[in-house]
Amino acid sequence: MKPTFYFLRSSEQKIVTDMLHYSMRLHSVSKTLAEIPILAIYEQFYGFTSKDLGLYALIDNQLAGAVWIRRLNSDHGSNGYVDDTTPVMNIAVIPEFRGQGLGSMMLEQLFVEAGALHESISLSVQSESPAVRFYERHGFSVYENGFKKKSPVDGSDVVTMVKKLQKAEIKRPSDGYDPRRWMD
Repeated sequence: MKPTFYFLRSSEQKIVTDMLHYSMRLHSVSKTLAEIPILAIYEQFYGFTSKDLGLYALIDNQLAGAVWIRRLNSDHGSNGYVDDTTPVMNIAVIPEFRGQGLGSMMLEQLFVEAGALHESISLSVQSESPAVRFYERHGFSVYENGFKKKSPVDGSDVVTMVKKLQKAEIKRPSDGYDPRRWMD
């Protein structure tokens, strides 16, 4: 498996919408985004402001996953919200590509890109999910001031996690890097 990463642009709204379905586990509860309108804050009009940053991965020209951040405000009522300067992250990997390290690769690249713009990022995850340990391995910690909230998808308890980012020079992947294919 050798993924190719691309920046998410506003013209790729469909990718964000499709990946939000997996990010929010809608496929596991047989629901659609239309049934849970509050989730639109994570994808609606993605990329139309500088508050959005993300990337997606293709493997053999097939969409395999995406990770993106959005700066939201308290009025949005978002799970994972910390403050107006900390963007909220979503990540999704298509089921057939899970367990192969793709999520980790996407996160590491996002951390580099986001570190040039932000001091930290946050997310919301089911408190009993094995994903909590995945995020801890990548430097996230439970946000002590966070409120215990409920998932709008299935009512389960969720916890907010935050990662402090390192300010560093942005380095693009060198193995197989084709500068014509990166879209800034």
